[in-house]
Order: sequence, then structure tokens, then C-alpha cells
Amino acid sequence: MVKENAISLDELKEEDIPEVIPAKLINSRVIIFNPLYGSYLYVKKGFFGSPLGINKPRLEYYSKPTELSLIEAQYLLESRRISIFNVELDKDLTPEEFFEFAKKKHNMFEDKYKIYKDLRDKGYICRPALKFGADFAVYKKGPGLEHSPFIIQVLRSDSNISAMELVRAGRLATSVRKRFIIANPQTKTYYILKWFKP
Repeated sequence: MVKENAISLDELKEEDIPEVIPAKLINSRVIIFNPLYGSYLYVKKGFFGSPLGINKPRLEYYSKPTELSLIEAQYLLESRRISIFNVELDKDLTPEEFFEFAKKKHNMFEDKYKIYKDLRDKGYICRPALKFGADFAVYKKGPGLEHSPFIIQVLRSDSNISAMELVRAGRLATSVRKRFIIANPQTKTYYILKWFKP
């Protein structure tokens, strides 16, 4: 058994972590209460989740529970890296049950999840990008290792976006040195907008 205090994640062995990490669904939040398991998912397995009460976690063990977004939780549940115990129903949820739950709680969940899964499966790291006015900030290496080169807005093919909204998004992306991308979840295609001075 690994002691949780003063552990180095570099010394952590795979056998110290269960094959399926337990998480709990409480109201509409998915929490991994064991800080070691949450640190492992964040630092070693692709920057999943956010430690509660820590805005910018370092690439080391942290002693707080980890909250997963509903999109992250679905991805990890589908890939059998976590289990999700619904506290209210007193049962583990299947990926299908959790998907139906998340669709009711998260606006455009199904569309955003298609893009999230596509990017993760291609090896990119996706983090929430609300502060940039977009759905995802996308990294090649990960937060803390680089600035995200892309921000992505998920739009259905039948969505309307005004010229003013495009200009606003482009200016914001340019001001933070990122490329603004519109993603179509139906076709999993990506449209990069480039801004230049005439």
C-alpha cells in the first residue's frame, strides 16, 4: 500500500493503481476521492480532471480529490479506466446510463463528446476553455508543458454563426496567440480560421 503523503509520482508503480479507478457521481459532479488516483490520471495519464481547490496543478502528487467533467468521465468510463458509482441510485452506472444522464445535464453533450473523443483518440489533450469563450483548449503535450495552440468551438452543421461572432472569436484567439477552430461533430471535420492584416 502506498502512503499518500510525500509520494513521488515518478516512483509510482502501475500496480499501486487499480486497473479501474473508482469515482462517485454526486448530484451532477463526478469525483475521484482518492488523491493518489486523481493525481495519477492528471499527471501520468493525460491531464484528466481538476483537483478541487487548485487552479493550476503542478505535475506532481496533490492531496485533494479530483473532479472530472462529464465529458472526461464519459471518455474514461467508456475506455474502462474508471467506474462511476451513482450515490443517489446506489449503483454503478454503465457507459450508456451515464451518457443518457450527461445529455440531460450538459448542453450539446453528445456533439461536444464526439469532438472530444475524436481529438483524444488522435492523441491530443483537451481541457475546458470557458475563459477563452470556447469549448476546448487543445494541447499536443499538455497544460504546464506548453500553451495550448488551439481553441475549439463545437458547432453543428446547421448552426448559424454571425460574422460579428467570428470576428470576436478570431480576435480573442489572436490576442492569446491561439488558432480558432470550428468543429463539426456530424462529420468530425475541423475548420481553422486564419487572421491576417490586409
